[in-house]
Amino acid sequence: MSTNTVIKGRVWKYGDNVNTDVIFPGKYTYTVSDPAEMPQYALEDHDPNFAEQVQPFDIIVAGTNWGCGSSREQAVTCLKESGLGAIVAKSFARIYYRNCLNAALPALISPDAVDAIQDGETIEINLQRGEIHCSAGTFTFPPLPETVMKIFEAGGLIPYTHQRLKDQKEG
Repeated sequence: MSTNTVIKGRVWKYGDNVNTDVIFPGKYTYTVSDPAEMPQYALEDHDPNFAEQVQPFDIIVAGTNWGCGSSREQAVTCLKESGLGAIVAKSFARIYYRNCLNAALPALISPDAVDAIQDGETIEINLQRGEIHCSAGTFTFPPLPETVMKIFEAGGLIPYTHQRLKDQKEG
């Protein structure tokens, strides 16, 4: 599934230091391996309504250090598989941020937008322009590099790499 250049969705707003064990509970790490099953456990202990009510292209808006804790990929996979369109945060844990890029889940840093956006409102993100439009106005983030956009368009780093290798072999 490729990522759209413009993402429009309802906001789920969370605070600081939401760790990977809260995003995808550790008790499922070794018992749930099918990505299609992971969304039902997303944010289970933090927001019991999330898994049942999240809609395609909804957007998480979070405080600082989103995704801290272990490096488990399931904490990104469960959100991506739920149909989440993007995560906007004040900051991300380094490995979580990289896992988002690998999975083609936009992870955007815009502290001013986080402060202005209200839980439940609908916002629009333009990935190419680096803009977030919400009821409080327009906020910016660094536009995504062309290579990152290509990874998103391919559906993630693995499909992107496979395509590049195929192109090189044929070229």
